[in-house]
Amino acid sequence: MKRGPALMTAATGLAGALALTGCSTSATSAGGGSGGGLTFMTFETPALTATFWDTSIAEAQKEVPDTKIKKIVSPDADRTAYAKQLQASGQFPDILSSINPKDFTAAGLLKPFDQKWLDDNFTDPDGNAIDGKSYIPPTNSQVIPMIFYNKKIFAANGLQPPTTWDEFVDVVTTLKKAGVTPVEMAGGEPWSAAIPLSGIITADVLGADPEWIQKRYKNEVKFTDPGMTAAVGKYRQLVDAGAFDKGALSVSYADANKQFLDGESAMYPMGSWFIGQIPAAAAKDYGTFLLPSATGEAIVPFNTGGTTAVSAKSSNVADAAKFAQAWSLSKANLKTLIETDGAFPMLKNVPFEEFGAKVTPVYTDGFKLVTEDNTKVSAFGQVNNDDALPPGVVEQFNSLAQKLFTSSDVKGELASFDAGWDKAAK
Repeated sequence: MKRGPALMTAATGLAGALALTGCSTSATSAGGGSGGGLTFMTFETPALTATFWDTSIAEAQKEVPDTKIKKIVSPDADRTAYAKQLQASGQFPDILSSINPKDFTAAGLLKPFDQKWLDDNFTDPDGNAIDGKSYIPPTNSQVIPMIFYNKKIFAANGLQPPTTWDEFVDVVTTLKKAGVTPVEMAGGEPWSAAIPLSGIITADVLGADPEWIQKRYKNEVKFTDPGMTAAVGKYRQLVDAGAFDKGALSVSYADANKQFLDGESAMYPMGSWFIGQIPAAAAKDYGTFLLPSATGEAIVPFNTGGTTAVSAKSSNVADAAKFAQAWSLSKANLKTLIETDGAFPMLKNVPFEEFGAKVTPVYTDGFKLVTEDNTKVSAFGQVNNDDALPPGVVEQFNSLAQKLFTSSDVKGELASFDAGWDKAAK
């Protein structure tokens, strides 16, 4: 398998955010531990519901039975931004779920996990390593994006999954002529708007040079370089070809999911977590393929996932770490993540069968991308290891994707992005 280095791996604003969740902090257990207990920042999705979090917290709390765990729910998908708001107001959580560690490590806000524990429990213990330390356990992996497609729509139009970029554009053109929205896009939410652009950059730029991000940190390459400009130009090519609905920038993630599953679009670039949104009874009607690269080689946009991060400033770091470790090793948690969030487990000592998870052929096809010998590279803008973008740059990238939906000035937008990177990386 080829892979890049380190891979396989203001008060008003806060008050508003808390108001959105109804001051969404709730004690999930009456522990009564010293120091007033610990806070755990979570998030909720159609797959990871309030019930899931409450149940998983109760299970992990068995490792720290005398410590109360209070749940704090992020009001939207940007957990990193919410954690920053909490930190600015002196309320940084003791345990945090699914944040971008690089936004906090420079300030010494996160405690790295014990290396022996990582080595003993995970198939890729250094998958989330940043400068040799891991702040999120490598519990599972994701492919970001996979291209999901509607088999019935493809068959009705005489189409097969494309393996080259030209074939992909031909599929888009054929579907557009047939009156079908070729590609679904959840453009109303910055993180999801960036998924198609991220996929193209990963396939073409990182697929050709897995060390590109490291070279950008060393200022050896630029986003305005020809290879990157050509890749981003492909995104504009899709926009110009009418691949996306004209109103895509106003479509939420939830609405995009529904539109695709209702047959209103033929393809959907999204992370492998979308597998969990496909009803088992309808799974036979959907397939996946990888976004074609410039060379035609299959490039797997890979992310080593995980959930729990621990605050180095916690009043009880030891119990916070114990809780986080227990949560990360829970087979029940992983079973739920497999079935509802399309997670591909990476626990060293647990064969897949032991999870007892019920999966669909779509999941099985995706899992093959993780387990087979192929070319895996960091999913651009999605990873939590050394290839993660500088603090704040993920948000800039998401904004770039939305801007490029309406702006054809690829070189100009990339020049601005270069400037943003240079400022953040200082």
